[in-house]
Amino acid sequence: MLDAASAHGQAGKADSALESPFQTARREAHEEIGFPINDAKLPSPFRLEHLCQLPTNLAKTELAVRPCVAFLHSGDDMAPSNADVETNLIPRLDPREVAVVFTAPFHNFLMRKDEETIEEAQTTNGNKSRWYEGSWTDWHESRWRMHSFYVPVVGQSVRRPKKRYSTADGGQQAAAEHLEKSERNGASTRYRVFGMTARILVDAARLAYGQEPEFEHNSHFGDEDMIQRLQKIGRFTEQRKSGGDLTREDLVKAAKM
Repeated sequence: MLDAASAHGQAGKADSALESPFQTARREAHEEIGFPINDAKLPSPFRLEHLCQLPTNLAKTELAVRPCVAFLHSGDDMAPSNADVETNLIPRLDPREVAVVFTAPFHNFLMRKDEETIEEAQTTNGNKSRWYEGSWTDWHESRWRMHSFYVPVVGQSVRRPKKRYSTADGGQQAAAEHLEKSERNGASTRYRVFGMTARILVDAARLAYGQEPEFEHNSHFGDEDMIQRLQKIGRFTEQRKSGGDLTREDLVKAAKM
Protein backbone atom coordinates (compact mmCIF):
# COMPACT_ATOMS: atom_id res chain seq x y z
CA MET A 1 0.00 0.00 0.00
CA LEU A 2 1.28 3.45 -0.88
CA ASP A 3 0.53 6.87 0.56
CA ALA A 4 2.23 10.14 -0.22
CA ALA A 5 5.15 9.35 2.05
CA SER A 6 5.96 5.67 1.65
CA ALA A 7 4.81 2.11 1.07
CA HIS A 8 3.51 0.31 4.14
CA GLY A 9 1.00 -2.20 5.43
CA GLN A 10 -2.26 -1.19 7.05
CA ALA A 11 -1.33 0.66 10.22
CA GLY A 12 -2.85 2.90 12.84
CA LYS A 13 -3.23 3.66 16.51
CA ALA A 14 -5.43 1.72 18.90
CA ASP A 15 -8.71 3.44 19.66
CA SER A 16 -8.34 2.56 23.33
CA ALA A 17 -6.13 0.63 25.72
CA LEU A 18 -8.66 -2.23 25.53
CA GLU A 19 -8.19 -2.74 21.79
CA SER A 20 -5.73 -5.55 21.03
CA PRO A 21 -3.08 -5.22 18.30
CA PHE A 22 -5.00 -7.65 16.07
CA GLN A 23 -8.23 -5.72 16.59
CA THR A 24 -6.45 -2.50 15.69
CA ALA A 25 -4.92 -4.06 12.57
CA ARG A 26 -8.29 -5.49 11.45
CA ARG A 27 -10.09 -2.18 11.99
CA GLU A 28 -7.43 -0.22 10.13
CA ALA A 29 -7.55 -2.68 7.22
CA HIS A 30 -11.31 -2.12 7.09
CA GLU A 31 -11.01 1.67 7.22
CA GLU A 32 -8.16 1.99 4.71
CA ILE A 33 -8.83 -0.71 2.09
CA GLY A 34 -12.34 -1.92 2.88
CA PHE A 35 -11.32 -5.35 4.22
CA PRO A 36 -14.27 -7.00 6.05
CA ILE A 37 -14.29 -5.93 9.68
CA ASN A 38 -15.02 -9.45 10.95
CA ASP A 39 -14.97 -13.04 9.70
CA ALA A 40 -18.74 -13.19 9.31
CA LYS A 41 -18.49 -10.60 6.54
CA LEU A 42 -15.77 -12.44 4.62
CA PRO A 43 -17.19 -13.93 1.40
CA SER A 44 -17.01 -17.71 1.04
CA PRO A 45 -14.64 -19.57 0.80
CA PHE A 46 -12.09 -17.11 2.23
CA ARG A 47 -10.66 -17.32 5.74
CA LEU A 48 -8.30 -15.10 7.70
CA GLU A 49 -6.00 -16.79 10.21
CA HIS A 50 -4.20 -14.70 12.82
CA LEU A 51 -0.77 -16.29 12.96
CA CYS A 52 1.39 -14.25 15.33
CA GLN A 53 2.63 -10.87 16.50
CA LEU A 54 6.22 -9.79 15.98
CA PRO A 55 8.25 -7.91 18.62
CA THR A 56 7.46 -4.20 18.81
CA ASN A 57 9.41 -1.86 16.55
CA LEU A 58 10.36 1.70 17.46
CA ALA A 59 9.76 4.63 15.11
CA LYS A 60 11.67 7.90 15.30
CA THR A 61 8.32 9.63 15.89
CA GLU A 62 8.10 7.83 19.26
CA LEU A 63 5.54 5.32 18.05
CA ALA A 64 5.78 1.68 19.09
CA VAL A 65 4.57 -0.50 16.21
CA ARG A 66 3.42 -4.07 16.86
CA PRO A 67 3.36 -6.03 13.56
CA CYS A 68 0.49 -8.51 13.27
CA VAL A 69 0.82 -11.39 10.81
CA ALA A 70 -2.22 -13.07 9.28
CA PHE A 71 -2.83 -15.54 6.45
CA LEU A 72 -5.71 -14.90 4.05
CA HIS A 73 -6.66 -17.94 1.99
CA SER A 74 -9.56 -19.78 0.39
CA GLY A 75 -10.14 -22.16 3.27
CA ASP A 76 -9.72 -25.64 1.81
CA ASP A 77 -8.46 -27.63 -1.18
CA MET A 78 -12.01 -28.06 -2.48
CA ALA A 79 -12.49 -24.33 -3.04
CA PRO A 80 -13.24 -23.22 -6.61
CA SER A 81 -10.13 -22.70 -8.71
CA ASN A 82 -11.15 -19.07 -9.29
CA ALA A 83 -11.17 -18.28 -5.55
CA ASP A 84 -8.24 -15.89 -5.82
CA VAL A 85 -7.66 -13.19 -3.20
CA GLU A 86 -6.47 -10.56 -5.67
CA THR A 87 -9.41 -11.22 -8.00
CA ASN A 88 -12.29 -11.88 -5.62
CA LEU A 89 -11.45 -9.56 -2.72
CA ILE A 90 -11.06 -6.28 -4.57
CA PRO A 91 -10.04 -3.57 -2.08
CA ARG A 92 -12.12 -0.42 -1.65
CA LEU A 93 -9.54 2.22 -0.87
CA ASP A 94 -10.02 5.27 1.32
CA PRO A 95 -8.61 8.04 -0.92
CA ARG A 96 -7.87 10.19 2.13
CA GLU A 97 -5.27 7.68 3.33
CA VAL A 98 -4.26 5.44 0.43
CA ALA A 99 -2.97 6.24 -3.07
CA VAL A 100 -2.51 2.69 -4.37
CA VAL A 101 -2.47 -0.97 -3.29
CA PHE A 102 -0.06 -3.47 -4.82
CA THR A 103 1.40 -6.89 -4.02
CA ALA A 104 4.96 -8.15 -3.66
CA PRO A 105 6.54 -11.66 -3.63
CA PHE A 106 7.03 -12.42 0.06
CA HIS A 107 10.09 -14.69 -0.23
CA ASN A 108 11.83 -12.05 -2.34
CA PHE A 109 12.31 -9.94 0.81
CA LEU A 110 15.16 -12.34 1.64
CA MET A 111 16.84 -11.99 -1.75
CA ARG A 112 19.27 -9.54 -3.33
CA LYS A 113 17.68 -9.87 -6.78
CA ASP A 114 14.27 -10.43 -8.32
CA GLU A 115 13.00 -13.99 -8.14
CA GLU A 116 11.53 -14.78 -11.53
CA THR A 117 9.38 -17.56 -12.92
CA ILE A 118 10.60 -19.40 -16.01
CA GLU A 119 8.17 -17.38 -18.14
CA GLU A 120 9.40 -14.08 -16.67
CA ALA A 121 13.03 -15.05 -17.20
CA GLN A 122 12.33 -15.82 -20.86
CA THR A 123 10.57 -12.48 -21.29
CA THR A 124 13.44 -10.48 -19.81
CA ASN A 125 16.20 -12.67 -21.30
CA GLY A 126 17.37 -13.34 -17.77
CA ASN A 127 18.24 -9.71 -17.09
CA LYS A 128 17.09 -8.87 -13.56
CA SER A 129 16.45 -5.25 -12.66
CA ARG A 130 17.22 -3.52 -9.38
CA TRP A 131 15.41 -5.13 -6.44
CA TYR A 132 17.44 -4.42 -3.28
CA GLU A 133 19.65 -1.68 -1.86
CA GLY A 134 20.94 -1.46 1.71
CA SER A 135 23.27 0.54 3.92
CA TRP A 136 24.28 0.80 7.58
CA THR A 137 23.49 3.84 9.70
CA ASP A 138 23.43 4.78 13.40
CA TRP A 139 20.08 4.59 15.20
CA HIS A 140 19.05 3.58 18.73
CA GLU A 141 22.73 4.07 19.69
CA SER A 142 23.61 1.04 17.59
CA ARG A 143 24.27 0.07 14.00
CA TRP A 144 21.07 -0.12 11.96
CA ARG A 145 20.60 -1.72 8.55
CA MET A 146 18.42 0.34 6.22
CA HIS A 147 16.67 -1.74 3.54
CA SER A 148 15.10 -0.55 0.29
CA PHE A 149 13.20 -2.88 -2.02
CA TYR A 150 11.91 -1.96 -5.47
CA VAL A 151 8.74 -3.92 -6.26
CA PRO A 152 7.89 -4.37 -9.98
CA VAL A 153 4.63 -2.77 -11.10
CA VAL A 154 4.49 -4.51 -14.49
CA GLY A 155 2.50 -7.74 -14.55
CA GLN A 156 0.35 -7.16 -11.47
CA SER A 157 -2.98 -5.60 -10.61
CA VAL A 158 -2.50 -2.18 -9.04
CA ARG A 159 -5.57 -0.86 -7.23
CA ARG A 160 -6.37 2.83 -6.85
CA PRO A 161 -9.21 4.71 -5.16
CA LYS A 162 -12.28 5.28 -7.34
CA LYS A 163 -13.02 8.54 -5.54
CA ARG A 164 -10.34 11.05 -4.69
CA TYR A 165 -9.92 13.99 -2.39
CA SER A 166 -7.69 16.97 -2.93
CA THR A 167 -4.45 17.15 -0.99
CA ALA A 168 -5.86 20.16 0.84
CA ASP A 169 -8.69 17.94 2.09
CA GLY A 170 -6.24 15.42 3.44
CA GLY A 171 -6.42 13.08 0.47
CA GLN A 172 -3.78 11.22 -1.54
CA GLN A 173 -4.83 12.59 -4.93
CA ALA A 174 -1.49 14.21 -5.74
CA ALA A 175 0.40 11.00 -4.95
CA ALA A 176 -2.01 8.84 -6.96
CA GLU A 177 -1.89 11.14 -9.98
CA HIS A 178 1.92 11.33 -9.85
CA LEU A 179 2.19 7.53 -9.76
CA GLU A 180 -0.24 7.08 -12.65
CA LYS A 181 1.56 9.66 -14.79
CA SER A 182 4.97 8.12 -14.06
CA GLU A 183 3.71 4.64 -14.96
CA ARG A 184 2.04 5.79 -18.19
CA ASN A 185 5.21 7.41 -19.53
CA GLY A 186 7.41 4.54 -18.38
CA ALA A 187 9.34 6.58 -15.82
CA SER A 188 8.14 4.43 -12.92
CA THR A 189 8.11 0.63 -13.19
CA ARG A 190 8.73 -0.13 -9.50
CA TYR A 191 7.47 0.96 -6.09
CA ARG A 192 9.98 1.54 -3.30
CA VAL A 193 9.45 -0.22 0.05
CA PHE A 194 11.84 1.03 2.75
CA GLY A 195 12.34 2.04 6.39
CA MET A 196 10.44 0.30 9.16
CA THR A 197 8.08 -1.38 6.67
CA ALA A 198 11.01 -3.03 4.89
CA ARG A 199 12.53 -4.18 8.16
CA ILE A 200 9.25 -5.72 9.33
CA LEU A 201 8.83 -7.57 6.02
CA VAL A 202 12.39 -8.93 6.25
CA ASP A 203 11.81 -10.14 9.82
CA ALA A 204 8.45 -11.71 8.93
CA ALA A 205 10.02 -13.52 5.96
CA ARG A 206 12.90 -14.75 8.17
CA LEU A 207 10.39 -16.35 10.53
CA ALA A 208 8.05 -17.67 7.83
CA TYR A 209 10.75 -19.41 5.80
CA GLY A 210 13.26 -20.19 8.57
CA GLN A 211 15.90 -18.57 6.40
CA GLU A 212 18.31 -15.67 6.77
CA PRO A 213 18.54 -12.97 4.07
CA GLU A 214 21.21 -12.94 1.38
CA PHE A 215 22.08 -9.38 2.44
CA GLU A 216 23.39 -7.97 5.73
CA HIS A 217 20.76 -7.26 8.39
CA ASN A 218 20.18 -6.72 12.12
CA SER A 219 20.00 -10.11 13.82
CA HIS A 220 17.55 -9.09 16.56
CA PHE A 221 13.80 -8.75 16.09
CA GLY A 222 12.13 -5.50 17.10
CA ASP A 223 13.24 -2.86 19.60
CA GLU A 224 11.56 -3.90 22.84
CA ASP A 225 14.72 -3.55 24.92
CA MET A 226 15.16 0.09 23.83
CA ILE A 227 11.43 0.80 24.32
CA GLN A 228 11.64 -0.46 27.92
CA ARG A 229 14.68 1.74 28.52
CA LEU A 230 12.87 4.77 27.10
CA GLN A 231 9.93 4.08 29.41
CA LYS A 232 12.28 4.21 32.39
CA ILE A 233 13.35 7.76 31.47
CA GLY A 234 9.73 8.90 31.13
CA ARG A 235 8.97 8.38 27.45
CA PHE A 236 5.95 6.47 26.05
CA THR A 237 3.54 7.82 28.66
CA GLU A 238 -0.24 7.90 28.12
CA GLN A 239 -0.04 11.62 27.45
CA ARG A 240 2.64 12.18 24.84
CA LYS A 241 5.09 14.88 25.81
CA SER A 242 5.63 17.89 23.59
CA GLY A 243 8.83 18.03 21.59
CA GLY A 244 7.99 15.53 18.86
CA ASP A 245 10.53 13.02 17.64
CA LEU A 246 13.00 11.11 19.74
CA THR A 247 16.36 12.88 19.88
CA ARG A 248 19.87 11.47 20.04
CA GLU A 249 20.03 12.70 23.64
CA ASP A 250 16.94 10.62 24.51
CA LEU A 251 18.48 7.49 22.99
CA VAL A 252 21.87 8.04 24.64
CA LYS A 253 20.19 8.49 28.02
CA ALA A 254 18.06 5.37 27.54
CA ALA A 255 21.04 3.31 26.36
CA LYS A 256 22.76 3.98 29.69
CA MET A 257 19.87 2.62 31.76
